Amino acid sequence: MKMNTIRMSIVAAVLFSSASLLDGRAQSTRRIEVVASRFSFEPNEITVKKGEPVTLSLRSTDVTHGLSIEQLHLRVEEVHKGQSTDTLLSTATAGTFEGKCAHFCGKGHGSMVFTVHVVE
Repeated sequence: MKMNTIRMSIVAAVLFSSASLLDGRAQSTRRIEVVASRFSFEPNEITVKKGEPVTLSLRSTDVTHGLSIEQLHLRVEEVHKGQSTDTLLSTATAGTFEGKCAHFCGKGHGSMVFTVHVVE
């Protein structure tokens, strides 16, 4: 009888430890594809949760583009036509953050804006 009690205690401890580890495991990273083409991003606005791991995949369809969101310390310098680049997006702070194309791509370059909403 005492042996069964010890076994049950060990099993309970292992199950509790496993559950604790699973709760603390790393979240899978959400991937958002953003397509850059003269003179816009698609989508040009995204919403993510604060603390959510997010990878932005920036792809260009026509000329060299980039993406800069200064408040989130994100800067992708050059993504050439037909190429894509992945970058991690910081979501530690809630708010609305404005970005823009980081590589001059023509006379409509100034209209290439991108908005990230980080919500609680």
